[in-house]
Parts: sequence; structure tokens; C-alpha cells
Amino acid sequence: MKNLKYISLSALMVASTIGNAGNPERRGQAGASQLLINPYARNAGMVGSNSAKVRGLEAQFLNIAGTAFTRKTEVIFNRSNWLQGTDIFINSFGLTQGVGETGTIGLGVVAVNAGKIEITTEEQPEGGLGTYTPTFYNISLSYAKMFSDNIFGGINFKLISEQIPNANARGLAIDAGIQYHTGKYDQIHIGIALKNWGPKMRYQGDGLSRQATISNSGNFELTVNNRSNAFELPALVNIGMAYDLYLTKDSTGLSKKHRLSLNGTYTSNSFTNDNFLFGLEYAWKDMLMFRGGYYAEKGILKADTRQTVFTGPAAGITFEVPVNEKKSTVGLDYSYRFTNPFGGTHTFGVRLNL
Repeated sequence: MKNLKYISLSALMVASTIGNAGNPERRGQAGASQLLINPYARNAGMVGSNSAKVRGLEAQFLNIAGTAFTRKTEVIFNRSNWLQGTDIFINSFGLTQGVGETGTIGLGVVAVNAGKIEITTEEQPEGGLGTYTPTFYNISLSYAKMFSDNIFGGINFKLISEQIPNANARGLAIDAGIQYHTGKYDQIHIGIALKNWGPKMRYQGDGLSRQATISNSGNFELTVNNRSNAFELPALVNIGMAYDLYLTKDSTGLSKKHRLSLNGTYTSNSFTNDNFLFGLEYAWKDMLMFRGGYYAEKGILKADTRQTVFTGPAAGITFEVPVNEKKSTVGLDYSYRFTNPFGGTHTFGVRLNL
């Protein structure tokens, strides 16, 4: 109960750092919105509702404290067909590695492939000048630690890069999180995470300059550099809870053959509506897992008031099997999130636990 009191106090302190949270009037005033895209299949199958229980590399997105559960080596690759029909693909790759008895380091890379865009100018607004490809990268370097049998914490540093021809923006963001697990069978989970906190970003480069002619005792051509306005990062707070139900018992009074996990997360956003995330996961021997989730925010039930492309539901499945006597496993993940318009978001993943 003493630890739970400290966790609750931390939740209030973290939430207070996000000013004007859930203010839809600030929508569009932040940049680097790719930081809000969940690139991992297991998380996405429950709409990110498992922030209190997420473990391994996928915890870099929801709650960095969860990476502390990696005691050996974990490698993950995911590919998302983002909003099918837009030809946008998101690739993510990374690993977590246990160090010492209680520490874990992690490296994650998320790359957004936005496809080719027609080049236009004021003189040729219809194009015909070729195409260009914008690039977006998020590179994360994290450290997490098991402070006790119940408390896990971590910090994550993210390098953000956005680039188009002759112009780019780079920035740095920090995530921090804590998880608390308790109960007779560690079936109660509480998590708090602050995400995307950092200084403003600004575009710069030759693409912001132009040629100007000044008439003063003759005509002079000068290169004028246009300064771009700085933009903020989409900071947010995740506060989550989860509970595990074990559906069968054996001679020890507990069998983990059939597990049902209930997940919930409240997301306090700085520049959009707040979100309420709900998820359910059934696992058979942690080898076959089925997931479902629902994403809720103000106005999402009606098309004329919905402010997001997502309509709410999501689903996913995982098949994971051991491959040797050291309990190394290979897992295949898939998730689907419903959208309107477009054809939904498909995410495929491969996970290696060595």
C-alpha cells in the first residue's frame, strides 16, 4: 500500500506537467506527429491500452519501464501498412539487452516511408518537375532498471529527424516511465509514463531561401533566407492499469495455461483530445494470443464529429513458440485497426527472444 501511494502521487505529479491537456483547440499546433504512431503489432492490437503491462522493446512506445523485463536479448521487426490506400509504410526495428542483474538497454529505430510526392512550384503548380520523398526517422536509446520485485522504471532519449529536399528539422525528446506490479500472483499492474517531452523543433536549410531583386541605384540580386516558425512536440501522459485473470488451477492453486488480461489506459494529450483506451488479451500458454481493443475520445462515435481517422476498434493475434532448450522463442504478430476512410492499418511483426 505504501508503494501504491507513491505511484498514485507520481501520477498526479506527472499529469500536472502537461498544461492545457486534451485541448482540441490546439490541434495542429504541434509537429513531429509521427511520434504518436504506434509501430508495434502487439501494442496496436489493443490500441495501446497495455501501458501498465507492456514488456520488451514495444515498451519504448508506451511505457519505457517495461523494457526492464528483458533479461537476455530481444529483437523485433515490424512493418505497418499505414491507412491502406495511402501507400505509406512504417518500418520499425530494434533490440533490448539485459545488462547486469537489473538493468536493460534498448535501441529502437522507426522509419516512415511516405512514398513519392509531386514537385510543384508557383510557376508550375501542376507539377511535371519530378518527385521527391520525405524521410522521417525516430531513433530511441533507452535504459531501464528493476528497482525491486515490484517497481520498474526507465528513461528513453529520442532523436527526431524530418527531411525534404534542401530542408530539414531535427530534435530531441525524452520519455520517462514507471511500472508497479503487485498481488499474490503479480496480477495487478499500474503504469505511468511521460512521453515526447523536449524543446521546440524548427525547419532550416537552403530550401527556405529565395532570390530577391533590390532596386537602389541599380538592380541587385540577393539571396533571402526565410525563417521558419518553431513547433512544439506532441507531449502526453499515459496512466494505465491492468489485471490478469488465470482461468484454471492446478495442484499449486494456480495455472497460467489460460490467461485473460484486462487493460486500460488514459492518455492526456497536449494538442488533441484526451483518449480512453481499453484492451483485452487471451493467452494460451503464452504461445497463442488473441487481442482486441477500443480507442475512445470525444466525438468518435459519429462521422460528423470524429476528429481522427480511427473509428475505435482494433484486433490482433500472436503465435509464439520455443525453439531450443534455453527457452528462446520466435513470435509472429499481426494487428488491424479500423479506419474511415481508407482501408485500415495492418501491422506485421517478428519477435526473437534469445
